[in-house]
Amino acid sequence: MTEAIRAGGGEVYAITSEPHSLAKNAQDDWDSGMEHVGDPHQEIAQTCRDRGWLSLFTNDWDGDGIGVTASWRSNPKGYYQPGVIVLSREGRVLYRWRCRPTRWNTGGATRRPTPEHVWKKVQSALAEGPDAPDVAHDDDPVLDWQANPWPIFVLLLLANGWFLRPQVFDHRGGEFDVPKRLRRALLRLVGFVAAWGVAAWWLPTWVVTIALGAWIVKVYPGIRAIHDGFQSVPQDAEPA
Repeated sequence: MTEAIRAGGGEVYAITSEPHSLAKNAQDDWDSGMEHVGDPHQEIAQTCRDRGWLSLFTNDWDGDGIGVTASWRSNPKGYYQPGVIVLSREGRVLYRWRCRPTRWNTGGATRRPTPEHVWKKVQSALAEGPDAPDVAHDDDPVLDWQANPWPIFVLLLLANGWFLRPQVFDHRGGEFDVPKRLRRALLRLVGFVAAWGVAAWWLPTWVVTIALGAWIVKVYPGIRAIHDGFQSVPQDAEPA
């Protein structure tokens, strides 16, 4: 897709609210084929807003209560939720989409428009000619991921933290990249459920009940931090 855009005289950038050094690390680790740009003070995002191109939802939660790594706390103004903006060289908006974080997209962590969908929309906008007005926000895109049940997401975070506390799947690269840790967490979750099933089969009910209650008390503060920290924005809300 990036090759087709460049062949047409365009360029593709991935802009993140992380510092530029972390953005470049992600570019090298992911081999995304596009230039990554750090915008920790949200100056680029603010420019897009001031020009009426795209306004993004933001969140200033620093991951308090779930043992996040230092890189998560490197956003001095918080982080902005995902968005896509496509501009012509004349400054006309050819495509725009913003993520409205909800429980169904795990607080904005999943569900993006597919590249094929975006490119099709851009080509349609280009066919209208350079004097056409800016396109409206795409509120019904083709997404790359099915809706994720919130309880399953929380359980996977618990599995990533060895069921002692929720642990986010932050970017680390190498053997600790997100897909590999996600698969490991899924395997741990299956084993965890199986272990409770065996315990319920072999041990007295009161022992299993007390153990389960103690575990819930242990992990509840972290679950509450996840529930309060991950955004869930109402349907008619606008970015602040």
